[in-house]
Amino acid sequence: MNVTASAELLRETAEHHGPYEATAPEHNWWDWYAAYMVARENGRTPDEAAGDAALHMEPVLR
Repeated sequence: MNVTASAELLRETAEHHGPYEATAPEHNWWDWYAAYMVARENGRTPDEAAGDAALHMEPVLR
């Protein structure tokens, strides 16, 4: 992935993290970001990746 594509994925990730962060307990944003970005790199849609990231966070927050 080149720098431009990485920057775009980070922008998209930040945009999709906002709604999660507004309702989630305190957490490390990088855990959610990593799960979202891996999902996107594996071909998941933005909505699917946000769901995957939220699922990833469940055990992380326990």
